Amino acid sequence: MNKLAHLPIALFASVMGMSGLTLGWLKAGTVGWPVAYPVGLALAIATTVLLALLLVAYGLKLLNHRGAVIEEAKHPIKLNFFAAIPIGLILVATLWSAHQPTFAEPIWWVGIGAMLVATLFTMSSWINHSHYQVGHLNPAWFIPVVGNILVPIAGMRLGHTEVSWFFFSVGLVFWIILTALVMNRLIFHDALPDRMRPTLFILLAPPAVGFVSYLSLNGMTLDALARILYFTALFLALLLASNAIKFLKLPFFISGWAYSFPIAAMTVASFEMGELSGLFGYMALAWALLATLTVVVLYLAYKTLSALFSGKLLAPEPAH
Repeated sequence: MNKLAHLPIALFASVMGMSGLTLGWLKAGTVGWPVAYPVGLALAIATTVLLALLLVAYGLKLLNHRGAVIEEAKHPIKLNFFAAIPIGLILVATLWSAHQPTFAEPIWWVGIGAMLVATLFTMSSWINHSHYQVGHLNPAWFIPVVGNILVPIAGMRLGHTEVSWFFFSVGLVFWIILTALVMNRLIFHDALPDRMRPTLFILLAPPAVGFVSYLSLNGMTLDALARILYFTALFLALLLASNAIKFLKLPFFISGWAYSFPIAAMTVASFEMGELSGLFGYMALAWALLATLTVVVLYLAYKTLSALFSGKLLAPEPAH
């Protein structure tokens, strides 16, 4: 039980990665590869179970090691990963929203309620802080605020238009603000430490998810804003791909799960772009991304399980 004191809140990013992989396979099953759909359903079950297990485990940590949880909540970087819990709920609701809406809807409502609380709490911490420094800023700061942009994907399927627009608006506007802050930190200050470098992939998620969410809000119409969002994501994907060797040289960290969901978001966005435009190039990109995403998630899952069984996952963090 004492090992639970070291259960990292960042592990909830694995739910985001698994959800993204599931959405990619489910989407592949609707665009010309029917066998992918049952794979997606199996992944949806696995992702739901993963979220439930992590919620129980972290709940036990809260009950038995409240001080450790409070310490994470006060940490200028770890704080941002608490929002991965409501994002996980929203994503699991999204996985089931198309074919099990009665199951998905209560999860979605709990998720968006928790997301609002997480966003308000985190932003209140930012504006009333006395301990934040420029070096604490990294792309993980997108999670508690820009994560709101996910809400419409399931929200519109469930018929909640106004609520979906509310969360999308918050996510979109603060994405622009935080992008300026994060780019200032990346350009004019010290490079991110190796442990945090995988979070650079989070830069890709907001425009890619924003594209998919905006399509849901806009009746699947490929208008000017939709194209701007997609091509911004495509540029960022190219930028990250051009630095692939640097990422491949990094050792495994739990923060490596930051690779998975952004790649998944770009995968689904490319499938949508291919469907709406009718152009083969987007579909080819989507299939290539899905293959890459599958390999990445399998690698991350293997390394995470290896760390768990070796005792490294639930061990105190090394001093920095």
